[in-house]
Amino acid sequence: MISVKDIRKEFGQLEVLKGICLDIEPNQVVSIVGASGAGKTTLLQIMGSLLKPSSGEVLIDGENICKMNDRTLSAFRNEKIGFVFQQHHLLPEFTALENVCIPGYIARRSSHEVERQAKELLELLGLSHRLSHRPQEMSGGEQQRVAVARSLINNPSVIFADEPSGNLDSHNKQELHSLFFKLRDQFGHTFVVVTHDLELAKMSDRIITLNDGMVVNG
Repeated sequence: MISVKDIRKEFGQLEVLKGICLDIEPNQVVSIVGASGAGKTTLLQIMGSLLKPSSGEVLIDGENICKMNDRTLSAFRNEKIGFVFQQHHLLPEFTALENVCIPGYIARRSSHEVERQAKELLELLGLSHRLSHRPQEMSGGEQQRVAVARSLINNPSVIFADEPSGNLDSHNKQELHSLFFKLRDQFGHTFVVVTHDLELAKMSDRIITLNDGMVVNG
């Protein structure tokens, strides 16, 4: 699914990633853990095509995203990759249904097909009663589930999540964690999750530990 080959990243004189090499198999929930400053989010952003490495390669489904131009990369990202962040980044002026549909519209898919799939995803995530609600009318846990539905609308190969439960209470955190495994089992999605939450990490199919910009375990 994902192959990372000797990824290095510098910000000025600071070397954040120091030759990361790893492979991630499909249909898994993989957690990336480590102390603050270890390079977890930087690695996730590079694997997710949001940040260019200083050197090295990232292959997703056999395609080298580091060699794509901006236009090709944008299309690839929209089709193959989903994102869930600690902040849900929902657009406040749009309803839950409209927020979920946006990546499908960007991909120029049929609006009827996109809206049907969005309703199915929101129902699957227990939000069929929130279709017409805007983010400010929903709880934090509901907003994050809308963000998960949005990440799935184009049937991506992989979902990258950066501290997705960081702003949730314990109940909603547990629900979100269980949801990742439900989606893995039901749809075969791969989840790569940066987390400080040891409970989620221990539930994962695999734990990758970073320390000082290097993989030390996993």
